[in-house]
Amino acid sequence: MRALDRKMLRDLRRIWAQALAIALVLACGIMVLVLSNGTQRSLVETRAAYYERHRFADVFASATRAPLGLVDRISAIDGVALAEPRIGFDAVLDLEGMAEPATARILSLPASGLPVLNVPLLRAGRLPDPLVADEVLLAEPFALANGLRPGDRFRAILGGRLRELTVTGHVLSPEFIYTIAPGSMMPDDRRFGLIWMNEEAAAAAEDLDGAFNEVVLSLTRGASEAAVIEALDQMLAPYGGTGAHGRDRQVSHAFLDSELEQLRAMAVILPPIFLIVSAFLVNMVLGRLIALERRQIGLLKAVGYSTAVIAQHYLKLGLGIGILGVLIGWAAGWWLGLGLTRLYADFFRFPWLIHVPGGGAFVLSGALGLATVVLGALRAVLASVRLPPAVAMAPPAPPLFRRGWVDRLGGALRFRQTTMMILRSVTRWPGRAAITVFGVVASVAVLVASFFTFDAMDVMMDEMFVRSNRQEVTLMLDSARNAAAVQDAANLPGVTLAEGAFALPVRLRHGPLSRLVGLQGRAPEAELARLLDDRGRLVALPGTGLVMAESLARELRLAPGDLVTVDLLAPPRETWEVPVVAVIRQSLGQDVHMAAPALFALMRQTPQVNRLHLSVEAGAMPALLDQVKRTPAVAGLVIWAEVRRQFETTMSENLRIMTVIYSILGMLITIGVIYNAARIQLSERAHELASLRVLGFTRAEVGYVLVGEVMLLAVLAVPLGWLAGYGFAALMVKGFSTDVVSLPLAVARRTYAIAALIVLGTALISALAVRRRLDHIDIVGALKARE
Repeated sequence: MRALDRKMLRDLRRIWAQALAIALVLACGIMVLVLSNGTQRSLVETRAAYYERHRFADVFASATRAPLGLVDRISAIDGVALAEPRIGFDAVLDLEGMAEPATARILSLPASGLPVLNVPLLRAGRLPDPLVADEVLLAEPFALANGLRPGDRFRAILGGRLRELTVTGHVLSPEFIYTIAPGSMMPDDRRFGLIWMNEEAAAAAEDLDGAFNEVVLSLTRGASEAAVIEALDQMLAPYGGTGAHGRDRQVSHAFLDSELEQLRAMAVILPPIFLIVSAFLVNMVLGRLIALERRQIGLLKAVGYSTAVIAQHYLKLGLGIGILGVLIGWAAGWWLGLGLTRLYADFFRFPWLIHVPGGGAFVLSGALGLATVVLGALRAVLASVRLPPAVAMAPPAPPLFRRGWVDRLGGALRFRQTTMMILRSVTRWPGRAAITVFGVVASVAVLVASFFTFDAMDVMMDEMFVRSNRQEVTLMLDSARNAAAVQDAANLPGVTLAEGAFALPVRLRHGPLSRLVGLQGRAPEAELARLLDDRGRLVALPGTGLVMAESLARELRLAPGDLVTVDLLAPPRETWEVPVVAVIRQSLGQDVHMAAPALFALMRQTPQVNRLHLSVEAGAMPALLDQVKRTPAVAGLVIWAEVRRQFETTMSENLRIMTVIYSILGMLITIGVIYNAARIQLSERAHELASLRVLGFTRAEVGYVLVGEVMLLAVLAVPLGWLAGYGFAALMVKGFSTDVVSLPLAVARRTYAIAALIVLGTALISALAVRRRLDHIDIVGALKARE
């Protein structure tokens, strides 16, 4: 081993604590990059394999009643590889031990057994006997949540009649990786499930003998999805078609895509913060080390070492720190990525997991990590190794001290000498102070952005469950009814207020852009289900025109005042040109809204409702739910208290995990910055601090000089960190908001306070850890030391 390499190892041992602090900060950035990329890649591969093995369809469409003979014409559409009809409808279930009714989506099974597309995976039991009408398969999550095993029986309302069904097996389906009930916001495996039953029994229940109401398609390679959808819509229109769509609008696929987009955003937003801080820390530590070894550098040059060799030596030192950080980041990223992928696989009910983090993320993160430390070290190295030997071996010129505004201010305010030492150090070496401030700013920003997610969830929950949706129960009807249904609902047990609502599918077009969405007809005087803007104010729906979500307006490139083409996918199946009157932030989904009187005037129909919002008095819920179980017109229901509980449980678990991770990352930045800053202060000012001890200052007073400076910089950094954190939160809103979920930009005061307290507390602990070294300073040796 060469002499310089042995020196490098000795230097690393000497500054091991500072090197480890830097390596951990760097490892955080590497870890996040490997974690997010690896998890995203693994989920994409798992989903792709699941879709391919179980032939997930490419296009989905529904109708009111279409003859089976139409399937041959659909199969002949250019680009269609396979078309499979089926029957699908919603049902209310009466389960043992559950007071409220559960709901389910019923799907038909062909007489041959399993369907050709969207093939369910049998996990337990057997397939239903085609000759037995009441045998069914259940989605595994729903069956397990309700303790329904093969051979068990339960009751369901099918076609207006109460029937007893027998479970023959449990299945998983690529079509329902993410299972959510109509009108709900979160999966609820106990109260909503999927049921597959024989085609003949399903047709008899819905009076669809010789007909179908859903069709799924697979496309040939290179086929135009838009052209297939247009042709399919034309064929299904006479039979009540409600608009075909691709995978992008299929609920399960869209929610999973939303999660994948958020993982991609995490890989872009977080790592740069840690890499930039690492570069500054490397520059800080190596700059100080090189300054202390100035004479050794001159001596090395004098005995024949070239500038390039000496520069290489110090860059190797930086690379050593970088390699350590990269290895730690790789290991942590791989391990945490495997755990996070398993959590996602369990949440989305994948039958298996393909963990393929891929070499690309490791190569990219490693290259970025090493490039970070090299760039951080380069400035400090080049500034020193260029010195001629004679200049390098001479002591550096002492700093020029003049009385400035700090001295005059301190004198006027009668600051103690120890306080003046702190202020002079900060003002006379502003570059060094700026590096410390920058690191603390980054730490505060990470924490603010982390805790901001709780604030965003609070705003969303208040919006969805307190201000917008103030009803206790929402009933989905099996078909549209006249306004008399609202009065009937008001007469149900315990109902104090009933309001009707109407929704229908439409396709919006603006130029070459189009989107299949739901159009909500809202009563202007509604008190339960209300439409609010991003400031919580009630949106006054105009006499005509649409109100739409910001994300949808961006996709279609629309602004208030623009005209949008509305293709009605329900009778009277017309095309309208309607102005956009307002664009609002909408937390979930991309529905568009119109005043109900204006909607029915355009449709030239009397007012109708297909869902009912109910306010229910306390204690009357059991009687109401019992009545709903015996009401054939109800195809499903939403109990908003239960939806809120599910939402809170799911979000709090996810946010708690992410907040712990982000908090640790923010604290590691603080430790790396403050610990290194304090160690450098201690090494640079050992002579001064020892002199203070000789002059009679106590250990507490001397420690105050060391700790006070870094804490002053930390306090000054906090307000800047708040501003940076708000900007970071805005980036997260932009990166994490998708078609499905739109996060509000809302940061509460407590978030700023908590972030500041965590950073200042961590900074104080780090500074005090260095402060303890003051007790072990050799005062005589420190006084003899020469710069």
